[in-house]
Amino acid sequence: MTDRNPAERMVDAASAWLDSLDDEQRAAAAWPWPAEDERHRWYYTPTDHGGLPLTLMRPAQQQLAMRLVATGLSRAGFVTVSTILGLENVLDQLEGWQVDWGRERGRDPQLYWLRLFGEPSTEGPWSWRFGGHHVSVHHLVLNGTVQASTPCFLGADPAASPLLGGHLLRPLEAVEDLARDLVRSFDDEQTARAVISAVAPTDIVTGNRPRVGAGDAALGLPEVWRGRFTDPRLADSVEEFQRQADAKAGIQQSHHDQLSLTATPKGVPAAAMSAEQRDQLRAVLMTFVGRVPDELAEREAAKFAGDRLLDVHFAWAGGTEPGQPHYYRLQGPHLLAEYDNTQRDVNHVHSVWRDPENDFGDDVLARHIAAHHR
Repeated sequence: MTDRNPAERMVDAASAWLDSLDDEQRAAAAWPWPAEDERHRWYYTPTDHGGLPLTLMRPAQQQLAMRLVATGLSRAGFVTVSTILGLENVLDQLEGWQVDWGRERGRDPQLYWLRLFGEPSTEGPWSWRFGGHHVSVHHLVLNGTVQASTPCFLGADPAASPLLGGHLLRPLEAVEDLARDLVRSFDDEQTARAVISAVAPTDIVTGNRPRVGAGDAALGLPEVWRGRFTDPRLADSVEEFQRQADAKAGIQQSHHDQLSLTATPKGVPAAAMSAEQRDQLRAVLMTFVGRVPDELAEREAAKFAGDRLLDVHFAWAGGTEPGQPHYYRLQGPHLLAEYDNTQRDVNHVHSVWRDPENDFGDDVLARHIAAHHR
């Protein structure tokens, strides 16, 4: 099976999973194409992500579901996602087994949802989505090729956990450390351009917006769930969490303005970096695009080969010492990547890779429709 391309592997795995489901499961798992509103919904909070959750699948069906998920990730990406799922147990323990989010178990490694849009085929279009707390993976297949793989969100809470022998489990270690190494390599002039705010936001700036664009500023926690809570206990809880997080960070409106997304990227461009720094920037970029299968990662990396990297900007907010709240973004043509580690005393990571022009395959689909469906 390894000699098949990613689209063919996805078709095989998706078809096998669908064939294992009964009628009731299929109704939740597979929606007709295009289901535009739902297909553009995505989350990274412990909310209903839409689809069939692992908890409502038999073990063999779960295995088939994870086989499909693996077709959309590199080996390292799949290991990272599997680790993030397991961290739900660790987080449950850290919170004293008390958090419920209005359901029987609030931190549940089986509350991850899988949904298909359209019928799996090498022609397409069809897409699939896998998500739950701190994971959101999307792929669009059209004309025998995976045409889009964003948004792609990975997070970790806790970001660092103790292992035997004094070692730490840090699923997104490289995503943080490589970027810190880069910003700390800058001279004074580069630093002045790169650091856009002395205070880091409490979350990624673009949140879970289906589309991103100039003027986007950080969303509050109550806004990144599937609907607002009607239970006053939970509604008050998320509001209070946001108030406390903002107060602890010391974030003001001026910081939000500094951090807001702009059409012209903020930060220091690769063109103003040394050759060694550009290599470091490329290494940071690969921690995002390297999440997908090798063939797709190579295609994405080629978009930034040679001089095409020069237009990518690197922006940082917060402190540059380990343990200080911080945020960074990469922005350039067909690229927006964000990383944030401020919550839970700088032990709670959010990271996302997006293509503002082609998230969910919107650009590819528009060109396909224009060419074939006039």
